[in-house]
Amino acid sequence: MEDEKIIELYWQRNEEALAQTSQKYGAFCYHIAHNILKDGEDSRECVNDTWFKAWMSIPPERPAFFQAFLGKITRNLSLDRYRRSKAAKRGNGALELVYEELEECIGAYDGMEKQTESLVVTEALRHFLEELSHDARIIFIRRYWYADSIEEIAKRYGMSTAKVKSALMRSRNRLKEFLEKEGIVI
Repeated sequence: MEDEKIIELYWQRNEEALAQTSQKYGAFCYHIAHNILKDGEDSRECVNDTWFKAWMSIPPERPAFFQAFLGKITRNLSLDRYRRSKAAKRGNGALELVYEELEECIGAYDGMEKQTESLVVTEALRHFLEELSHDARIIFIRRYWYADSIEEIAKRYGMSTAKVKSALMRSRNRLKEFLEKEGIVI
């Protein structure tokens, strides 16, 4: 079913919207949650919470990009659950590794929690991503938004892990230079 029709079901408060959303985007949302949480049960719970949050948000909201809307909800719920449970042991430190890689460019993860700083950094990141090549942008987003492993990215795009690592390192270096040029010191 097309996204507009699913969203219309939400507006009509038709529970079929949940079934259609789950069928179309369940695997997508589970992938995001599992990359962060590294636990099947917690990931499934976050996906279910995503459907609930979408139900509570639509209406009044009418998302322009439904998949991105659901992905953002899933990611935020997963990060909240991750923080609450202090899941470093359960996730084998995978999420910390992702943020550690970026820490040199954008500062410590905890420092990004401040809302005003976060908004400035978010807008700068959006501009930075626009400047990256298509391939570099995809690799960067897969690693730092979806928390995909380097091996997963390499396999998905038919690259060597060395090429992915190199692309990420170049992007992080460019990001650091970009932020410094923008006068953002974190």
